[in-house]
Parts: sequence; C-alpha cells; structure tokens
Amino acid sequence: MKTGLFVALGIFTIAFVAMWIGAMRRAKFTELSWSRKLLDGGIGFITNFFDTLGIGSFATTTSLFRLGKLVPDEQIPGTLNVGHTLPSILEAFIYIAVVQVDVLTLILMIAASVVGAWLGAGVVAKWPRRNIQIGMGLALLATAGLMLMSQLNLLGVGGELLGLTSTKLVLAVIANAILGALMTLGIGLFAPCMVLIYFLGMNLKTAFPIMMGSCAFLMPVGSIRFIKEGSYNLRGALGLAIGGLPGVLIAAFIVKSLPLSAVKWLVIVVVVYTAVMMLRSAIVERGVNQPKAATVS
Repeated sequence: MKTGLFVALGIFTIAFVAMWIGAMRRAKFTELSWSRKLLDGGIGFITNFFDTLGIGSFATTTSLFRLGKLVPDEQIPGTLNVGHTLPSILEAFIYIAVVQVDVLTLILMIAASVVGAWLGAGVVAKWPRRNIQIGMGLALLATAGLMLMSQLNLLGVGGELLGLTSTKLVLAVIANAILGALMTLGIGLFAPCMVLIYFLGMNLKTAFPIMMGSCAFLMPVGSIRFIKEGSYNLRGALGLAIGGLPGVLIAAFIVKSLPLSAVKWLVIVVVVYTAVMMLRSAIVERGVNQPKAATVS
C-alpha cells in the first residue's frame, strides 16, 4: 500500500509543479537583487532544515517574513503553503519510507487533511488583510502554547500503538481534517498533530510520517487555490522552495538529529513576539480604517 501512496504523491507533485510553472510564466515581476534572492533562499533552507528535525516551518517562516518585512501579511498564508510544498513532499517520501506506521491509519488521516485544506484554502485565499492578521496572530499563539507544553514535557512520550481502529480512528480523521484547514491559515500541522498522536495513544515516532504525509498531500491541493487567487508572494515562495530542498536533504541524511532544546525556546519567544505584533497591526489598522463619526454643526 505504501507503493500506491508514493505513486499518488508523485502525481500530486507533478500536477502542482505543472500548475505553478504555468502561473509563473503568466506572472509579471521585476528582477530582485542577489542579496534578496539569497535571503529568501536562506529562509527556505533554515526553516525546512529545522522542519525536517521536527520543529516545524510555518511559525518560524512567518516570524522571519514579518521581522524582515519581506511579505505582506495578507500574502503570508499562501506563500507558506506554496513555498513549503516541495520540501514537505520530499520530507514525506523520506519519513513514510523509513518509519513504521499502520498504512490504513496513515492514508485516512492524510485524506482527511486534504479535504480540510481544500475547504480552508477556498476561504482564507479570499480573506481581507485584517482577518489574516487576527487569524494568524491567534494561530501563532496556539502554536507557541503547544511548543511550550512539549518543552515542559507535559505531553509525555505517547503510547505504543502504530495504528488506530474504531472510535479512535474516527476521531483522528476528524481532527486531521481540521488541522488541514488550519494549515491554510498558516498554523503548522506538526505541533498539534503530535499532541493528537499522543492523546490517541500512538507511538510519537508515527507522528513524523503522518504529519509529513498530510502536509505533502494537502499543501499542493491548498496551494492550487492560493495560486489561482494570486493570494501569495511568488518571490518569497520560490525562495522557500529552492532553499528548502537542500535543507531537507542535509537534515535527513547528514545531520539526522541535534540537541534542539535551546533553539525551541528561541522559536517560542520569536513566535509569541510575532503573534503579538500581528494582532497589534490588526488593532491599529482597524482604527485607521474605521469611518469617522459625523459631526453636528
């Protein structure tokens, strides 16, 4: 069954690449400086390097985009989904191949995330800037909270199950559909998926093929809707993709593991700061855009 999964993932990849190339050919953009190209590619490399080691890429990328004022807030969700698609697909090929997990559980959870992403992207791609700021601000705070729980060992080590049946499987499918929809808003699937795996009694190692497989399938589907709406930053997405692919390979086959505790604390601090600034921007822009009260002479 894994072979069929790899074939399906290959088809998704080809369809996504073909559509993105077509969109790039139709797009009109000016040439960027080499320094900006290197910066975008560097962000892609760093975020996907740590993504492969289990930290996640969405929250870190959002923080870097925001701190550097590289991508407008309203384009960040689409840029994250489009740009991180190819590195996520590469991660999925690697981890599905090497980590043992029940294939039926894997396939059903992946399928659910794809449905959630398709529905979610159709909504988020049409949202105004302020809705994006509020949604992403709250999503980042939720992500930071889950990462903090992990750092404080409040999630435990999980169980020993490699797959799910009956009620637990139904709950996993419903939950992963919701996580797929949230991915399109810019909240990464990694942290909440690990929490889900833990509470369902599965071995935490199974989270890697499940969360990476889910992202690999749902991101092309969600990204297609962002590309059709033009609701993403092409330059930023290209940088994430080009820099991200070698980042994944180096992390997976050369580095393999690192003592990441200090890095995770830093990420939590940066993510909380970014969330607060995102929500602050939404409040400020609301004040600017509100109509003035009529005066009586």
